[in-house]
Amino acid sequence: MAHTALTPVFVGLRTGLHVLFVVLDGLVVVRALVAPSASSGVIVAVALVLAATYAAGGVAARTAPRRRDAVGLLWLTVLTLEWALLLWFSTEAAYLVFPLFFLFLHLLGARWGTVAVVVATAAAVCALGVHGGWTVGGVVGPLVGAGVALLIGLGYQALAREAAEREALMRELLDTRDQLAATEHESGVLAERARLAREIHDTVAQGLSSIQLLLHAAERADPDGAGVEHVLLAREAAATALADTRRFIRELAPPELEGRGLGGALRRLADGQWASQGLEVAVRVADAVPLPMHVQTALLRIAQGAVANVVQHAHARSARIDLVTDADGLRFTVSDDGAGFDPVAVAGEPTGISDSFGLRATRERVQQLGGTLVVDSAPGRGTTLTVLLASEDSA
Repeated sequence: MAHTALTPVFVGLRTGLHVLFVVLDGLVVVRALVAPSASSGVIVAVALVLAATYAAGGVAARTAPRRRDAVGLLWLTVLTLEWALLLWFSTEAAYLVFPLFFLFLHLLGARWGTVAVVVATAAAVCALGVHGGWTVGGVVGPLVGAGVALLIGLGYQALAREAAEREALMRELLDTRDQLAATEHESGVLAERARLAREIHDTVAQGLSSIQLLLHAAERADPDGAGVEHVLLAREAAATALADTRRFIRELAPPELEGRGLGGALRRLADGQWASQGLEVAVRVADAVPLPMHVQTALLRIAQGAVANVVQHAHARSARIDLVTDADGLRFTVSDDGAGFDPVAVAGEPTGISDSFGLRATRERVQQLGGTLVVDSAPGRGTTLTVLLASEDSA
């Protein structure tokens, strides 16, 4: 079990159980030596073997972790048979049933462990009655012990389940935090690249283009002038600088979009990565879309995130990506025929953190574009994710 806030509690309970078993087994040995009888030698021998078997259980669990369940059941069976043999000769062995209760509940589970506790309690009561005579204490004592053991054992199991759930939730939160940090970093990098591309395009590239046009006009106005050679060289230098600037702008764009456009990049993902994952994706997006590079980049990442969620959670056979543009703006849609979900429940429950992370990341991207995200889904009828951008936002 991984270390949690409840680990000291579990360690304390297990240590107490081990100490209790050793003390009660030692009591049987001491009783046999203090009040010797014809069976004292057998009692001491069986008690020592019982202690050795108990100690061997922890060693076997550590040396054979892959077969822990089978080894544990075999060990518990041998331990119970040895206890039954010791109980046949010694009345004091009946008290060893109390630590055995916890072993039954721990290794056999709540249902079969409870059955084993009842059977062991009956055996202890009968042994006390046969060896020392039937008394109220001999009946009530094991029954009370069994009840207390059941309460403590079931409470221990509930604590263990809660600790495991908390540990899983903590790991999920940490993974989500790491994913969110990576996505924010990626979004920041992409946003900065897009900003630099726009700034270079709107300033340096436009300036160089204007310089080239002016120099070309000067060359045409006075083709035989004294400085025409310098004008020609300046125009060629401006043309070279403009070509380099445009290359820098292209390099700032995401590699997936280079030379292919949004539609081509999505089709390449559909035919390669998504098809290999068993999902058929129909892409209805033109290769050359009249959208700024930062908008194309954001839509590409939104589609990748949405399809990733479809592959991981929706169990869908097919999906579809559409892009429609008009004078009012654009509508970008990713739909699937999968299991669907309740968007309100996923957004509101803490256990839905991993499932809703993709939606939160998509919503943040859309908000950065100044658009609107619409999620239409319900259990059993698939999911449709729609991004709406007004014309001024997609310009």
